[in-house]
Order: sequence, then structure tokens, then C-alpha cells
Amino acid sequence: MARSRERSNAHFQRAVRSLPLGVSSNFRYWGDRETLYVKRGEGARIFDLDDNEYIDYRLGYGPVILGHCHPEVDAAAREGQQVGTVFALSTEREAVVAELIHEMVPAAELVRFSNSGSEAVMAALRLARGVTGRDGYVILEGSYHGLFDAVMWQADVEGQADPSLEPELLPFGKGIPELVRQLLWHLPYNDAGPLEDVLRRHADRIAGVLIEPILGSCCGIPATREFFRAVRELCTRYGVLMIVDEVKTGFRVARGGAQELHGVRADICTLAKAMANGYPIAAIGGREDLLRHFGRGGVTHGGTYTAGCMPLAAAEKTLRILKDTPALDDVLGYGRSLQAGISRILSVRGIPHSFAGHPSMGGLFFRDSAPANYRDWKRSDYTFYDALAQHLIANGVMCEPDSREPWFVSAAHDRSCLEETLAVFEEAVDVTLLQLAAPRATAAL
Repeated sequence: MARSRERSNAHFQRAVRSLPLGVSSNFRYWGDRETLYVKRGEGARIFDLDDNEYIDYRLGYGPVILGHCHPEVDAAAREGQQVGTVFALSTEREAVVAELIHEMVPAAELVRFSNSGSEAVMAALRLARGVTGRDGYVILEGSYHGLFDAVMWQADVEGQADPSLEPELLPFGKGIPELVRQLLWHLPYNDAGPLEDVLRRHADRIAGVLIEPILGSCCGIPATREFFRAVRELCTRYGVLMIVDEVKTGFRVARGGAQELHGVRADICTLAKAMANGYPIAAIGGREDLLRHFGRGGVTHGGTYTAGCMPLAAAEKTLRILKDTPALDDVLGYGRSLQAGISRILSVRGIPHSFAGHPSMGGLFFRDSAPANYRDWKRSDYTFYDALAQHLIANGVMCEPDSREPWFVSAAHDRSCLEETLAVFEEAVDVTLLQLAAPRATAAL
């Protein structure tokens, strides 16, 4: 039975009169009659304005590691609210949470707080430039480091007429100054050769290498262990700072993030999404000798809402739960069970498939092996995923409709979620097979 979107559609007509596209982020607009508005969340589920229920595998792009409206985290936030909101002064809890972060992520010898992942990466890049006195930096294809000019660039793989040539580098949207292009090197992911070549020739102009351990907006494609460690070694050899963007992987793939999994320590790292179960807070961590440059070393960092009382209290509670309980083991176990169930359904039907990333934020591909980098993914056929996602959402499984985003798992996902998800997935696969076969059958007549 088709789900009603009457109230969401009516609200869109109201919202679009006062908000561009009727939303506060371009990525929340799914179409004039497809854009949904959330009424509430509870555990692993969300409900829209029409009271349609969805098992949520987007989780706000990853922050909701413990589930929506987690009672302990929300109670801690309310307790934090009793302290106040903002003072343009610091509170005791800043040091408490900073110590907790260092305990979990040893590379974060010192910590500065921020409000979002984008702001944290902006500050990390500024710090690297301030310490080294160099303006240049390296970003890797398929990475997402936030929405600010320095990192909003992408390789035009689809518009490339000759695959043997390097793709043109394009800004990610309008309003990005062309002058910024002169400061960056945009290199392939999971290939240390081009990075070594660039650092050998230009290290004296490069402050840092920005790297996501898992491409959080490119299907969860992971850095291989060899590549991640090679980046560490090359940065050390050429005196360039390794900036590990763990905005999505931090406190999710392990208590110490991807750095723990790979046995690598960043010079500077950024943390955000999972650290407060959705409350707005982020952190820049790193070597003490580097972080001391904030302030006395001449590097400016600050913000009116930085380290607000409620987000700090939520972060402390969330991190203690992640550190002291088996929550992340539960997340990992559920992710593995979900992927195993999906694999059984697809294998019975002879549908090639593979997974990428980590089970807590895994990408799903309809091919025998997962892409190893952005170029490989962009040249893939994701028609089946795009069609399948629409049927899943329409029947109560909220995955990302765009195949770029992984499926995120929370500690609130339970067996009932798993059974319901797999039942809907099986039905959606069969509908998608019929849907995609119909045009081919018609064309054959």
C-alpha cells in the first residue's frame, strides 16, 4: 500500500516560501513531492509528518551512534543546560571531555572544540598552515571534508573524454574562487605513487595531506592499510603534516577511530559526528607541539558557540558509553548481520554484489568487487542501487537515495529492525528486477 506524503507535501509548499528548496541544506531536498519532514525519532526509527515509520540507516549522515533520543544522553544534555548556554568563557567540562577524547584517541594529545566537522577541518588546515608557514595542501579524490572553499573540489571523471588523461578539477558548485585551485593538489585515493611524486617535488609548499580513512561520501570506500600507512610514512619523510579527517569514522569504527584500526597516529585529526550522538560538537586533536600554536603560537581559533554546555554534556555521556560498554560491538555485530542477510538475498537471485568500508558504515555495490577509489566508482553502473533505494524508502527502510552515502548503523538497531529490513529488502529487490527488466523487454519487441 502506498504511503501518504500529504502532510510532508503540504509542509513543503509552506516551507519553500521562506526557505530555499524548503530546507536548510541542499542535500535534504529530494524533489518537490519527495522531500520528507521528520516528526520525531526514537531509537533506530524515525517518523515523518504523515506518521510513516522508517528504520533509519542514514542517522543524520552518521552522528546518531546510539540511536535517536537516547535517554541517558538526552538526560545528560538537559543537565548540561542547567549550567547555561554560552558565556564567552570556558566551563569545567571542556577539560573533562578533552581528557576523555585523548584517552580514546591517543593522537589527540591536546584538543580544541568546534561546532561541526566542517569547522574542525577548517581549523585543522589553518593550524597546519600556521605551523609550517606553507599555503598548499593535498586532498584525495572522493573525499568529503565539509562545505568550505578550500575542499569543495572534485575530479570530473564523467566528463572526461579520454580516460588515459587526468580528469579536470572542478569546483563543487558555484561561488568557489578559482584562485583556490592554485593552492591544492588533488590526487587519486589508494595510490601512494602520485602522492610521493608530488611531495618529492613540492613538499616545501605543502602544509598537510588531508585524508579520510573511509570515504564517507563516496560509498564507504576505505583506504587500504598499505595506503594509509604509506601516507603516514611519506608525510614524515617529507616534513608534511598528516591531517586525518575522522569526522565520520571517529568513535564509530572503533573507540579510537580508524587510527586505532590501522595502528597509525595522525599529526592532526578531526572528530565530530558520533562523539555526542547528534548534538552539535566537533574537535581538533593532535600533537601537543602543534596544538600549542593555537593562541600563543599565533594561530587563531574560536567561535561564539564552541563548547556549548549542552553539547559538551552530551559528548561526555556518549563517549563514556562508547568507551565503557559493548555499544560499538553491538553496532559491528548488527552491521555484519545486515550485510550477511543482504548477501543471502542477492546471492539466491544471482545478483553480483559487494560491500565496502566498515560494517558500521558500509557501502553496497552491485558488482563482484567493490571500487577501490573514486574514479572506479564514478565509472560504475549504479542504476540498480538508485532504483532499489526508492523502493526501500517507500516501504520503510530509510537508506540514502544517493549511492554515495554508506548505510550507517546504530546501537539501537535490534533484531526486529534486522528482520523487517531484510523482508523489505527482499521484496524491493524483486520489484527492482521487474522494473529494470520491463524497458529491456519493451525494447526487444
